[in-house]
Amino acid sequence: MLIEDTLVMIREVILKTVPLDARITRIEFEGPEIAIYSANPRVLYEDETIIRKIAKIIKKRIIVRSDPKVRLPQDRAIEIIKEKIPPEIQVGEIHFDDAFGEVIIEVDKPGLVIVKYGDVLKQVAIETNWRPKVVRKPPMKSVTLEWVKRLTVQESDYRKKILRNVGSRIHRPTVFKSGDVRITCLGGFREVGRSAILVETPESVVLLDCGVKTGVSYSINEFPRLDAPEFDIERLDAVVISHAHLDHCGFLPFLFKYGYDGPVYCTQPTRDLMALLQVDYLEVAAREGGLTPYSMRDVREALLHTIPLDYGEVTDIAPDIRLTFHNSGHILGSAMVHLHIGEGAHNLVYTGDFKFGRTRLLEPASYVFPRVETLIIESTYGAPSDVLPQRIEAEHQLIEIISQTISRGGKVLIPVLSVGRSQEIMLVLNEAFTMKYLPKVPVYIEGMVQEATAIHMAYPENLSKSLREKMLRKDENPFMSEAFHLVSPRTNREELLEGDPCIIIATSGMLTGGPALEYFKLMAPDEKNSIIFVSYQIAGTLGRRVLSGVKEIPIVTRGGKSEIIQVKLRVHSIQGFSGHSDRRQLLGFMKRVTPRPEKVIVCHGEEAKAVNLAETFRQLFKVNAYAPYNLETIRLK
Repeated sequence: MLIEDTLVMIREVILKTVPLDARITRIEFEGPEIAIYSANPRVLYEDETIIRKIAKIIKKRIIVRSDPKVRLPQDRAIEIIKEKIPPEIQVGEIHFDDAFGEVIIEVDKPGLVIVKYGDVLKQVAIETNWRPKVVRKPPMKSVTLEWVKRLTVQESDYRKKILRNVGSRIHRPTVFKSGDVRITCLGGFREVGRSAILVETPESVVLLDCGVKTGVSYSINEFPRLDAPEFDIERLDAVVISHAHLDHCGFLPFLFKYGYDGPVYCTQPTRDLMALLQVDYLEVAAREGGLTPYSMRDVREALLHTIPLDYGEVTDIAPDIRLTFHNSGHILGSAMVHLHIGEGAHNLVYTGDFKFGRTRLLEPASYVFPRVETLIIESTYGAPSDVLPQRIEAEHQLIEIISQTISRGGKVLIPVLSVGRSQEIMLVLNEAFTMKYLPKVPVYIEGMVQEATAIHMAYPENLSKSLREKMLRKDENPFMSEAFHLVSPRTNREELLEGDPCIIIATSGMLTGGPALEYFKLMAPDEKNSIIFVSYQIAGTLGRRVLSGVKEIPIVTRGGKSEIIQVKLRVHSIQGFSGHSDRRQLLGFMKRVTPRPEKVIVCHGEEAKAVNLAETFRQLFKVNAYAPYNLETIRLK
């Protein structure tokens, strides 16, 4: 059977089921969905059982679109939208996507519109023949969100061609009813960084993550082993990205540079954060004269090929593979990957990085899945000694150090990672000010933290229940606290530091560059000041040297001159803010994961940690657990 035969079969089912007065004009693949274009879509909107019946027969997701000839002029459609949507909903910008027949409506409370005023949206669709898509109006301006929105609308015709091509590959007829399921370890095994796992069936090839190893330059160890004989870019059906950290997505654009033309699946927050971090990766490499393995054009191409999915949304990504994302609790949008292979022949769960514990920012990772035969699990904190302090202890320690510094007239520098850790610290400080655990001092925020926080505010439904409740129901936004002051890169930092005690949150988290390094130079000579590290400091970084007690540090100024920085400020490190599961949480997850997997593969951890965790799983849970090496191929079924 050819792909054309599949489409003919689908078309026959649709035309037999849909009433003639719906006036179907064309039927085509759009990625994992089947798009039905109608000159009278009212018939299908008013009787939703028609589409449900078709979906049940062909076992595909279906979307209804209007034929371009029957869509109202855009100015008239805008008038109807503003008439229909109640005044309590603040409508922002309205954009039209001609290629897909969608009208994108920015509102302050999209959840309220969808749940309470779903019938209003249906009326908009019926009266305008434009399919309404309600999105959140960003509470804070974001360059990244604006760029992503503008690019996807401007290139909608190109995206449509991409989706047609993707759809043809997904819905192609299968040749083999069953066969082996194998994985090849291309990176991130017995090490941390450059995560990449190739999943192969007789029908399909899927890549899970495609990261870089930060801190390693000009080395074969910096990138995934795409030179392995098992990897053939022309056979690749899909790439699945678990989350936006560079060690999981930083090498993705390289695939497009060398000819990959298929889909990338991730959550919507991951798509936006991924774009932010990949662009920054290029800028940092160019600034430091380092290797740039791809260009902005490749980042753009990867973005246009990205198909965002929600948690729990089951999607065909290949003829014999279905993908479902589950919350992993690591950073905004991070996901565990569930692959349903064949007709239930094998089920694989890849945890990516995950946090099996509640934080202020996110809910804990999921642990219940439909089926699991193989579990691929991280081991970043997998050693017996990797027991981190409770989160509440870490928060108390942070507040105590800040309080002592303020009381002696000093200032506090907190170098942070832009995504996750910085937002956690902001939430802790906001509550400390509200509960009067700390005197209200200004908190200056500079660097990529601002952009990352704006993206967090655009997705409150992906945050913790308590935070979601505040932002959506109580209309309280802790990230917009009056204590927080966004600092422009053009600000005179010396003048800012001449004032009263303050707190500075800035990137980078390891003092490898960015505004945090500039603040450190200015603050280091004053013993009243404090620096608080809240993330791991990799060997060889300036942060690691400061933490180890070095008192004199040579620094090269922007003018190219060398100077010695006297380190007199007080140096602190607080464990417990990690977005990874520690040893206790890893064992707790393994104890509770449902159903219990038959095979466990340990990745993303230093060699000794990965090996020890695998051995512990074997002894405690009587499962077949193993910590493979990079370039190993393992048959799962």
